[in-house]
Amino acid sequence: MNYSPKTSMKLLALIDKLELKLEVQGRERLLQLNTVIEHLTLDSRDATHGSLFFAVPGTSLDGRNFIGSAIEQGASAIFIESATDKVFEITWHNDTPLIEIPNLTKRLSEIVGYFYSNSSLEMKCIGITGTNGKTTTSQLVAMWVSLLNQKAAVMGTIGNGLFGELTASNNTTPSALDIQFNLSKYNDLGAALCAMEVSSHGLVQHRVESICFDAVAFLNLSRDHLDYHGTMIEYEAAKFRLFNELSSQHKIINIDDAIGERWFKLFPEATAVSLEFEKFSKTVTSNFVFAKSIHYHQNGADIELVSSYGKARITSQLLGEFNVTNLLSAMAILLSIGYEFDKLVSVVHLLKPVAGRMEVFAKPNKATVVVDYAHTPDALEKALLALTIHQTGKLWCVFGCGGDRDKGKRPLMAAIAEQYADKVIVTDDNPRTENNTEITKDIEQGFLGTHYHVIHDRTDAIIYALNHAQANDIVLIAGKGHEDYQIIGHKKLDYSDRVLVSQLYDNKVGLA
Repeated sequence: MNYSPKTSMKLLALIDKLELKLEVQGRERLLQLNTVIEHLTLDSRDATHGSLFFAVPGTSLDGRNFIGSAIEQGASAIFIESATDKVFEITWHNDTPLIEIPNLTKRLSEIVGYFYSNSSLEMKCIGITGTNGKTTTSQLVAMWVSLLNQKAAVMGTIGNGLFGELTASNNTTPSALDIQFNLSKYNDLGAALCAMEVSSHGLVQHRVESICFDAVAFLNLSRDHLDYHGTMIEYEAAKFRLFNELSSQHKIINIDDAIGERWFKLFPEATAVSLEFEKFSKTVTSNFVFAKSIHYHQNGADIELVSSYGKARITSQLLGEFNVTNLLSAMAILLSIGYEFDKLVSVVHLLKPVAGRMEVFAKPNKATVVVDYAHTPDALEKALLALTIHQTGKLWCVFGCGGDRDKGKRPLMAAIAEQYADKVIVTDDNPRTENNTEITKDIEQGFLGTHYHVIHDRTDAIIYALNHAQANDIVLIAGKGHEDYQIIGHKKLDYSDRVLVSQLYDNKVGLA
């Protein structure tokens, strides 16, 4: 569904909002600054008459190198990241104003928020961060609200949009411009709430800087993205910004995580989430959502829920201990912003697993297949541990590691796969520009034994596993989850674990 916001703003009015003290010579120049802005863009190719182009440095390209292109396309004004942090300056290219603004990247969320009337003030905005579980938790929040007959939106890894109407996204957390645009769109479409995955990259790059969050949630922290952050200290600091630097009314923290337990001491007013009732029930004095007991079974889990909002016995369709944490975190978020405990409990059994997140595929007389996005050591360990609860035969693990990413996690994931799985197959997972053989060599450093197979072609690896697994075995296919592509070199090829397994089990592609 195409959407064009009915939004426009005089350039001078936007400048006034930013309190930019600019000296403008002559009435004619002043009138030119009074031009109407109808469109904002970070891409010079999208600029047209009425556009304001933001020339800011990016991860791989610098928008300041494309100012000429934006002007040729007809841009009405250019905001430029200033080389100094103190001076505002305006120059002209014929009739086009070029305005240099200090810290423009950091202020981009604020500027775009003014243009789109700060829609985060008009609807409930939820920010969810953590290494693992962001997608499931955000989807559960939106699904829960939808089950209560309200419209809800999500922004995250598997897509952006109203729940059930997602369009694919390139980043977990979109650009500052796209976030504000999306919030305006969802608000206009009647969404009561938007649950947003907030990545460490998005926080470092100030993409959510001016969002007014009704609630923020921390799920966990484990090794990931060290190719970008360098150290775990920097990675944690990036996540922490959501709690100590940005605007939020309520905080939800998983205190079973060691980092979360430490953060909770800094924010004792936060709502605590835990599966360790005996450990924390006597020490937490703020709001809380705890699982007192959990019974895991083939169809999910039965949970005895104890909270500062009420008590209940609930059933979840989601597999694994970590999904109980995700479920309780989603509930804590909604309770903190005013949803009623009894109403949430009344529909909790209807919450379904998220695509590519511990998603089960079954066929009579064939192994049970579980497709999951686990692509970090911690996530892989949790996925395998979750499946051991349901294991009656052998547990298989098919996994790989992405190219051009943190190399240090590769042997760690091998060690985890070897520890918990009976059969391990190493395969390709977005090798990108790295040689897939070199990636495999890094992975193999983590194995103690030789009881594993290397099958680079991912389709062949999965077919091999399903042909050799017995009916009572479980096959975990880890790493890609919802993804519908394989990146080899610079090419993004059509590929999906979920689609392949469905085709194999629907006899559309042959198994032996």
